[in-house]
Amino acid sequence: MVKQLCILGSTGSIGTQTLDVVRAYPDRYSVYALCAHRSIDALIAQAKEFHPEVVCIADESLYEPLREALAELPVKVWAGPDAIADVVTMPSVDVVVAAMVGYAGLRPTMEAIKAGKTIALANKETLVVAGEIICDLAVKYHAPILPVDSEHSAIFQSLVGEDGNEIEKILLTASGGPFRTFSLDQMRSVTAADALKHPNWEMGAKITIDSASMMNKGFEVIEAKWLFGVPVEKIQVLVHPQSIVHSAVQFTDGAIKAQLGAPDMRLPIQYALSFPERLCSSFPRADLLALKDLTFEDPDPDRFPNLGLAYEATRRGGNIPCVLNAANEVVNLAFREGRCGFLQMSDIIAATMAKAEFIAKPSYEDYVATDAEARRLAEHLLNSK
Repeated sequence: MVKQLCILGSTGSIGTQTLDVVRAYPDRYSVYALCAHRSIDALIAQAKEFHPEVVCIADESLYEPLREALAELPVKVWAGPDAIADVVTMPSVDVVVAAMVGYAGLRPTMEAIKAGKTIALANKETLVVAGEIICDLAVKYHAPILPVDSEHSAIFQSLVGEDGNEIEKILLTASGGPFRTFSLDQMRSVTAADALKHPNWEMGAKITIDSASMMNKGFEVIEAKWLFGVPVEKIQVLVHPQSIVHSAVQFTDGAIKAQLGAPDMRLPIQYALSFPERLCSSFPRADLLALKDLTFEDPDPDRFPNLGLAYEATRRGGNIPCVLNAANEVVNLAFREGRCGFLQMSDIIAATMAKAEFIAKPSYEDYVATDAEARRLAEHLLNSK
C-alpha cells in the first residue's frame, strides 16, 4: 500500500531529502501535504512536481501569491499555524514527517500524535521542549515515533532485536563541527559564515550553527533520554570527526552495537519511512577500506559549554529544557544576524536558565508561557550585553 506523507518543513534540508526518497519510490510513497514556513518559490516548485492534496504555508502574508501560483492545480492552499496543525490530522495521512525547525514544530507534532499518525521525527526541539507530554501522548494514542536524526536512527537500529536487554550506555557521536580544533581565543572572533561551513553534513542554517556550538548535540542527549527511556547519566557524547559511526549502544554484557554509514541523511529518512523493511538504495556507501582512521575523543566543556547546559537542563527537568531551547533560538538567530558573538550565546542561555521561573510539572500551556518568557529574558540579556 502506498503511504501518504505529510511533510512539515518540506523546503528545508530534511524535507527536500525526504522528497528524494519519494522520487526513488513512487510506488511506495505519495505526498499528501507539503508545509513550509515562508520559502514560497521552493514550495510552489514542489507542489507542481508532486501534486499534493494540500499545500500549506505558515506565513499567512504569503497566502495570496501562493494561491495564485497554484491556481491551475487541483490543490487546496492553506496558511497559518492553525492550518498546519489541522492538516496533520487529515484521515488520508499515514506518516507525518516532522521536519520543521525549532519550537514551531511542537504543536503540529502533538496534533499528529493525537490523531494516531506515525511520526518520522526530525524536529528534535519537540522532545527537548515537551518530552514527557509527547511520550505520554504517543502511548495514549498508539502513535509510533520513528527517529530521523542520524544519531537516533543509529541507536534505534542498534536496538532492533534487543527487546528486554538492558542498556548500559548510549554512545552518542558528534562530528565536533567546524571549530573542533579551535582555541577559545580563536572562537571569540568566528562569524556565522565560519560556523556555517560544516565539515561533513549539509544542513539548514539554524541547525548548522547549533552543531558548531554543540547545542545540537545537547538537544540530542535530551531527545535520546525520551526516545529510549534512559537517564542522561547513561548517555555519553563522543566526538567522532569522520561521521561514519553514527552512534552506538553498549549493553550490560559489554557488547557494543553501532550503525555505520556515509554521512547522508537520506538513509535514516528512508529507514524511518520503510521500517521494519530495508529498501535497496543508490545512496553513497561507506568504504571501510578507504578509511585510514576512526577516531573518538571527549568533547571540551570549556570551549563548548552548551553541551553541559543541556545536561543541566535535563537534570533540573520541568520546564527548564524549554527555557534552554527558547534562549538558544534567540541567540542562534542573533549570531546569524551579527548581533551576538559565538561564545556569548552560551552566556546568555545560562543566564536565561538562571532567571526563568521553574515549573516542575508543566502543562502544554505552561510550555507556551515558558517559551514566551524565556525569549523575552534572552532578548533583554542580548540587548543589555
